[in-house]
Formats: sequence, C-alpha cells, structure tokens
Amino acid sequence: MSDFVKVAEAGEIAPGGKKLIDLDGRAVALFNVAGTYYAIDDVCTHDGGPLAEGELEGVEIRCPRHGARFDVRTGKALCFPAFEPVSTLAVEVRDNAVYLAPSP
Repeated sequence: MSDFVKVAEAGEIAPGGKKLIDLDGRAVALFNVAGTYYAIDDVCTHDGGPLAEGELEGVEIRCPRHGARFDVRTGKALCFPAFEPVSTLAVEVRDNAVYLAPSP
C-alpha cells in the first residue's frame, strides 16, 4: 500500500478548478469536480500535452494541444486523437486536506 502525501488544502481548489502538482518529480493534475477530487497524470497519452492547462467541463478534461478528452475519474480516453487512458492516482480528503497516493 502506498503512503498518501498531502498536496493541497481542500478549500484551495474551487469546484470546477484544477491544480498542477509536482509529486516527487511526477506531474499530476488535481481536479475538484463538484466537491470530489480526482487526480491523473498531467500528460496526454496522444502527444504528452499538459492536461492541467486544458479546459475542464464536468468530469472531462480537454488537452489544449489537439483536443483529446479524458474522464478525470477513470483516466479513460474519450475521443481521438488519444485512445490510451491516462494514469489515475488515489485521492483522499481528510482533516480538510487533499492527499494523493502515488501508484506503486
């Protein structure tokens, strides 16, 4: 089991907002979707674009480079040009803070 790391205060990211996190050299995009937090690698599987710079609409993040969309809950690629999912990270909220668990 991975150790969780505190990455943000819960109120720091408004609903519909996002934050880029450096998790020991790993770029991670953290999202607040209606009060629930999700985290994915900040790398589009199509061409390595920075997903945290894209537009978040509901549970979908759009890559700013070529428009590939991903479900932030599952990492699933929702449209071309991406077809591979992006990795997700486990998220916990406790004591008004957001924690991430790096994948093993």
